[in-house]
Amino acid sequence: MPHTQIQTARCAALVGPYLSGKTTLLESLLTATGAVTRKGSVRDGNTVGDSSPEAKARQMSVEVNLATAEYLGERWHFLDCPGSVELVCETQAALMACDVAVIVAEPSAERAVLLAPLFKFLDDNEIPHILFINKVDTLGDLRVREVVQAYQAVSSRPLVLREVPIREGDRITGYVDLVSERAYHFNPHKPSELVQMPDSMKDRESEARQEMLEALADFDDGLLEQLLEDVKPDPGQVYEDFARDLASDLIVPVFLGSAENDGGIRRLLKALRHEGPEVTAAAGRLMIPDGGTVAQVFKTFLAPHAGKLSFARVWRGTVTDGMTLGGERVSGLYRMMGHDQQKLTQAAAGEVVALGRMEKAATGEVLTDKGNLGRPETWPEVPAPVFGLAIHAENRNDEVKLTGAIQKLIEEDPSLRFEQSADTGEMVLWGQGDIHLQITMERLRSKYNVAVKGKPPQVPFKETIRKGTEHHARFKRQTGGHGQFADIQVQVAPLPRGSGFQFKDAVVGGVVPRNFIPAVEAGIRDSMGIGPLGFPVVDFAVTLIGGQYHAVDSSEMAFKTVARQAMQESLPKCEPVLLEPILSVSIAVPSEFTPKVQRLVSGRRGQILGYDARPGWQGWDEVKAYMPQAEIHDLIVELRSLSLGVGTFTYSFERLQELTGKMADKAVEQRREALAAQ
Repeated sequence: MPHTQIQTARCAALVGPYLSGKTTLLESLLTATGAVTRKGSVRDGNTVGDSSPEAKARQMSVEVNLATAEYLGERWHFLDCPGSVELVCETQAALMACDVAVIVAEPSAERAVLLAPLFKFLDDNEIPHILFINKVDTLGDLRVREVVQAYQAVSSRPLVLREVPIREGDRITGYVDLVSERAYHFNPHKPSELVQMPDSMKDRESEARQEMLEALADFDDGLLEQLLEDVKPDPGQVYEDFARDLASDLIVPVFLGSAENDGGIRRLLKALRHEGPEVTAAAGRLMIPDGGTVAQVFKTFLAPHAGKLSFARVWRGTVTDGMTLGGERVSGLYRMMGHDQQKLTQAAAGEVVALGRMEKAATGEVLTDKGNLGRPETWPEVPAPVFGLAIHAENRNDEVKLTGAIQKLIEEDPSLRFEQSADTGEMVLWGQGDIHLQITMERLRSKYNVAVKGKPPQVPFKETIRKGTEHHARFKRQTGGHGQFADIQVQVAPLPRGSGFQFKDAVVGGVVPRNFIPAVEAGIRDSMGIGPLGFPVVDFAVTLIGGQYHAVDSSEMAFKTVARQAMQESLPKCEPVLLEPILSVSIAVPSEFTPKVQRLVSGRRGQILGYDARPGWQGWDEVKAYMPQAEIHDLIVELRSLSLGVGTFTYSFERLQELTGKMADKAVEQRREALAAQ
């Protein structure tokens, strides 16, 4: 079909589940366009995309990788996105910067649910997308139509098949393009060969083509009239319909191929070239302001010695090296090819570039020649953490360096969170799963030379008392000269759950001078950190009812000491009991997995409150429950295991609840061992 040359660069993001073949597809695209002379292999660790040590060790993408290619005189930037659900924050940020997304999927009806979150994100953000069914040469007896039907069940946009496969027995050896009605035979690692359409394919091709045209006619009244009048539409008109409907995110064109053997790759490239929207469409969708120079950061990368790089899409105008952008000087402008950099002097609208040493710029922020506009409201929210590890440096001398290194990693990856637990004193690193945190710890070692170890974080148990008591305590010490003396009488009583700590002064007659009473309260509060069971004490009241003092030997320190002594002696008499934190948990899964989730919750001492349809997610449920925090640590691991990797959950603190029996005894024993080791 005739094609008007597009002068601005365009950007396509390659997305899809883990092992669907995205990085291999990138290698095929780069080879077909001549951007690389030798196709790399994930297995051999020599691809343009997965060049980091963490990616090579796992043979999987662990971050967004950039590559650039020229195809028939037009420039394309490709963003190879991680497929792991634990790295979704990287993928979503890259999708916001692209003109079109290519969803790479395996030909498996059973695994169609893996695409549900991806389709939902793309549709919610109205990002044009194409479905590329990869590995069709492994399809076997399964029919492409069945696979497309399974994927249609998780997409709110109609999937429109652009090709039908040519079979020889159980093998797919080529395809028929439903628009041009031309047949092609796959040639491994070479361009597909134009062949005569087999007679056995003509009826199937005619049927599939009619279905394709009817899908397009839903958005084109003129085409609908032609179909009703049995007029065969012109292929040029059909191509225009595809281009318009794709740009408007009305349909999802479906292509077939094999990235491993380079089948269908050039047809995909031609579809991107002819039908992929221009940069102005994406800029308009994101409401990028008109005028001047505008770029948006979608990824931040900090190299230990080379400094900070901000990967950005230029939306409007021209970025030049040395200009002021977002209130900072651009100190270096680069085009990326994996980790290789090509220095540029300028980059026009549509280009994907790396901006050097933009220290104040953060991921998601819109930078203009007039200033930094910040992160727009349309930018994806950072997913809440679902997995944590208590970490410490293997070398104690690295503890200070560890904190600084983690802050740099958080700047690169906003889905990480780091906190010092006020309850346990541990440094806890939070993220999206075990793999996510293992990758982070490997980066600490490889990028910042900080070796760390991780373990499950301690549960912040508390303890309280079941009954009250009255107690007398005296502290007396004579060491020559001024001694130390303090005497108090207190009443200790339990309070309702959630009341915290209350102190009351009921002294009469000045038996404890007013200036010493704050010291008594301070001493009691000091002792609350470690109760008889070894945990912080909550929900109790102490009333100071009497005491004695010495005019010379009494002091604030003496009364603080006697208050601590009073608590240590009285609390064990008040039937101390362990309290475990209970969380309110909301688990989201496809409806078919809801019964398994209910069994999972029950097996982890949870209390199921009920379940309902997940708002905005067709075919998904939300299971509400109360669960002990002690059962939450690896919940995401088991949840993803039973839901093909798509289940997720959120939680919030609900209450403290008494815990007795063997589990309480075990928690107390572990706490005593931990305190003894300090």
